[in-house]
Amino acid sequence: MLSVIWKILAMYDSPVILADETGNTLPCEVDDAFEVNGMEYLLLEPVDAAVQIFAWRDVDEDEQELTDIDEEELNLIFPIAKAVLAEQNLILKRTAFTLTVEGELPEIEEEQIIELDSEDGEMGEELQEIAQFYYQEQAYSIFAPLDPMYLYAKRDRNGKIEPVFDADELEELQPHLQRRLLELEDEEDQ
Repeated sequence: MLSVIWKILAMYDSPVILADETGNTLPCEVDDAFEVNGMEYLLLEPVDAAVQIFAWRDVDEDEQELTDIDEEELNLIFPIAKAVLAEQNLILKRTAFTLTVEGELPEIEEEQIIELDSEDGEMGEELQEIAQFYYQEQAYSIFAPLDPMYLYAKRDRNGKIEPVFDADELEELQPHLQRRLLELEDEEDQ
């Protein structure tokens, strides 16, 4: 079985390109390959760093919170966000499934890290603020997750690679991601 996985991984010496319904693409490196119920699955990590843009909205006089932005708002602020990141030698890209930046992210500084609240009360995702800007008096921040972004994909019988978003299928694949994350932790500890 292990030799089969190494042969599969060797097939992906160049990035795998995922595409969304709008035609945007996302180049990804194959981090792991495995079979489940006779289907070949890939654990992918984007070639460039995934980022998110949030707006700062007033909750009351003394408090603000981060809120998601919609596609229309992103269209308005994207050129500004791109220019702000260019000042740091980062190239903002509209890729499939997420925004990404090409270039070396700034060193992690504790005061630039925030934790998003999770819906279930568990520890949320940690993000590093890499830039802040304004558009029409509205504050925005660009964040990069501290943990890498992973996507699952599968190869269909015709050889086409498609992302996996089905909740039941993702739940079945979760043990493979957990195993891989433990392996990565072990590699960092050594």
